[in-house]
Amino acid sequence: MLNLAMLLDNAAAKYPDRDAVVQGTSRLTYAQLNAGACQVANGLRDFGIGSGDNVALSCPNLPYFPIVYFGVLKVGATVVPLNVLLKGPEIAYHLADSEATAFVCFQGTKELPMGQMGHAGFRESPQCEHFMLITADPAAPSPIGGTGTLGMLMRGQATTFETVDRQPDDTAVILYTSGTTGRPKGAELTHCNMIVNAIASRDMSMKALDPMQAHTILIALPLFHSFGQTVQMNAGVLNASTLVLVPRFDPQIVVDALIRERVNLFAGVPTMFWGLLNYVRQNDIDPAPIRENLVLCNSGGAAMPVELLRAFEETFKVTVLEGYGLSETAPVATFNHVDLPRKVGSIGIPIFGVEVRVVDKTGKDTPNDVPGEIVIRGHNVMKGYYNRSEATAEAIRDGWFHSGDIATRDEDGYFFIVDRLKDMIIRGGFNVYPREIEETLMTHPGVSLAAVVGVPDEESGEEIKAFIIPKDGEIISAGELIDWCKDRMAAYKHPRIIEFRDTLPMTATGKILKRELVAMSKSAVV
Repeated sequence: MLNLAMLLDNAAAKYPDRDAVVQGTSRLTYAQLNAGACQVANGLRDFGIGSGDNVALSCPNLPYFPIVYFGVLKVGATVVPLNVLLKGPEIAYHLADSEATAFVCFQGTKELPMGQMGHAGFRESPQCEHFMLITADPAAPSPIGGTGTLGMLMRGQATTFETVDRQPDDTAVILYTSGTTGRPKGAELTHCNMIVNAIASRDMSMKALDPMQAHTILIALPLFHSFGQTVQMNAGVLNASTLVLVPRFDPQIVVDALIRERVNLFAGVPTMFWGLLNYVRQNDIDPAPIRENLVLCNSGGAAMPVELLRAFEETFKVTVLEGYGLSETAPVATFNHVDLPRKVGSIGIPIFGVEVRVVDKTGKDTPNDVPGEIVIRGHNVMKGYYNRSEATAEAIRDGWFHSGDIATRDEDGYFFIVDRLKDMIIRGGFNVYPREIEETLMTHPGVSLAAVVGVPDEESGEEIKAFIIPKDGEIISAGELIDWCKDRMAAYKHPRIIEFRDTLPMTATGKILKRELVAMSKSAVV
């Protein structure tokens, strides 16, 4: 048998009384988490849901997420996690595209009425037979209709369930891409993809910890995303770690939880590290209580500016290791391993059983230090895009998954991200990589965060624009910053347009939304 739910089965059997999930004042042991997942599995089976069915789940980082997630897997069905920020029409698209039989949705809040939007999407999806609302009162009936509530599904159900056998190549999870190029596509990740990547994630991070002790992991990354789901939740359950869930990233809540729960491991995207660093500095918080227990941090989802990495490590006295992956690769493909030398600014080397190359447009390997596209082959590569054979054939060619990311490889086999292919700016016929400019801007003493995009320009085709969040209390003029850049960059690289902002638009996972920055930009040159 090879079912992703085995991770929970095994942890509950070995460590039933260990805390599995902590969220605020709520705590569940592994025995309780497993019992809840078994109740969900029994309830779904009563609805006739099992192998071959897809079950959508929309829930923030609450204990309900792993309960439903593993319950769906136990019954042999496939989990389809949905972004919690989706609106009704978007939900309807995902339900229809994934051919979901059932949809479990958190009721949300007044500010984010997820349940109402979810039910609206469900009503437009005739193939989806069941809508179950996760409510604050599990015993109350659903206020908006549907099959009922998650509490009603679980009520009276046995707290034991024999996990259904699945094959290694059966689909465990369908993760939807962000849809930056066309409508979102569902990446089919198998039980083998997910289990082996969870093992790799555990081994990469937890070698830094005492193997004889329980570990505590803080999860502020959304669990519907591959990073939080595999690298933290699944790897953590595999290791029988305690998972501290934070429903929405807030620096104050995260700092309080790091101290209160004596967290050993933290993972996030670069903007989360930036947010924590700024919060501690601006509020004059002593980081010593965090340092006492925090052993290692992992960064992914986007390239971390070197200046930010160094500042975070100096403040918290902890090592930050960068890795790389995509939803389509379950997600981890490369990492700076704990037991090997680290190269700052690098995404490391391939994980066990995975091959990574850097190729040119003809598919040939580029020489060392010459940019090309990252292609990946191994146990982590998805089965394909759900019901999209043409898109699958375009993404996976001759067994290699084409990432759309530009990188270089050095003589030691370490990879360095240059940029996303789609983010590359072509100014006056020259290729310009925004990350290179952002890295330089981050070394300016008055710059806290930078995002660079290309905007339309009649003369150059595209012009380079930088969005800047200044450091607290710093005042910089656009002209001053442009002149500073001129002394440090070639003429075709330096930004001609500067816009100062207090915040930058971000996705639910904390990535900067460059599409929105482009859309709101003006092409006038300073």
